[in-house]
Amino acid sequence: MVARCELAGRRAVCVRPLPRLLAFTDDRIAQLDDLGVRAAAIAAGGPAVALVARLPGGSADQLSALALRLLALTAPPMASLFVTGRADVALAVRATGVILRKDDLAVRDVRALGGGHVFRSVHSLAEAGAAVAEGADALVVGSIWTSASHPDRAPAGTELLREIVSLRCPTYAIGGVTADRAIEAREAGAWGVAAIGAVWDAGSPYQATMDILEKWSAV
Repeated sequence: MVARCELAGRRAVCVRPLPRLLAFTDDRIAQLDDLGVRAAAIAAGGPAVALVARLPGGSADQLSALALRLLALTAPPMASLFVTGRADVALAVRATGVILRKDDLAVRDVRALGGGHVFRSVHSLAEAGAAVAEGADALVVGSIWTSASHPDRAPAGTELLREIVSLRCPTYAIGGVTADRAIEAREAGAWGVAAIGAVWDAGSPYQATMDILEKWSAV
């Protein structure tokens, strides 16, 4: 799928296909001694995978360094790289795209800067509708299930996921994702899922990645 959420003819679309799995990092993951090995194993899933440089406690320079490290590992298998929050960092490292959060720049403002895909992280149907109206290429919705990274956030469940999918914009489920829950996400109409622990902490990150991707192999 390459279509953006926009009126036809307003602008050219990005031709790179959307991944099915977004593998988010965080401050803990970024400090792993074997980060490179694990990142390479996840990226081996190929174009269906995107590594997502996310560093909540880091500076822009640290995020850039992480993104560049991940970018080098995505190239051979043709996986993607996304950066959270910082459109400037995404542009500087030539990432595939950026994932904007609630208080980040508006989608239209980031689009004006050029670059790749622009995703928006949302937590309600109203936020999703606003992001679609702005022309977001995809939505990351959560937390759908109880999340170890956001334990205080009540899970929204697949009902919210179904409601947002009805907006007809590619949608990813995030929060408590596992291979089994990826089936639930797909059945709710999600284009894909976003995960942290399910892939980065797995005994075999490659196998964990493939276990999630196979849920979409026949779609």
